[in-house]
Amino acid sequence: MKKSRQGFSLLLAIVVMITIATLMAIMISLISTTAKQTSDIYVSEQTKLLARSSTELALLAISGHNNSANCINYINFTYQTNYDVNMSLYYIGTNLPSSCNTLDNNISTKESNGTVIIDTYVTFNGASEPIRYHRRTIQKP
Repeated sequence: MKKSRQGFSLLLAIVVMITIATLMAIMISLISTTAKQTSDIYVSEQTKLLARSSTELALLAISGHNNSANCINYINFTYQTNYDVNMSLYYIGTNLPSSCNTLDNNISTKESNGTVIIDTYVTFNGASEPIRYHRRTIQKP
């Protein structure tokens, strides 16, 4: 009877060790995943904020530019060596110059004349896989 108790204790000890090892492996896996998700969320939010700020920069550039002779069609720049920002501007209006990226040049309403559609692409190249965010905005500068 004593031998069966020792065998049962040994078997129970092995089961407890396997359970603890499995729980430790799961915990280590979750810790590494959580750290990567935290950095990815941070970079994702940073790209969204940069896209929004870049759109405002494009509106400022359009406002300070004389669009009667030619238009600003593209704005490209790099921010903090890891973020590439590429913006394409498309104009809607009447009597726009031929150098503009024009979607429609026959708008009959005065309120819609001079509207611009801004496609903003922000790419982060500092991670293991690049993160890319696209924002399309229609604005009246």
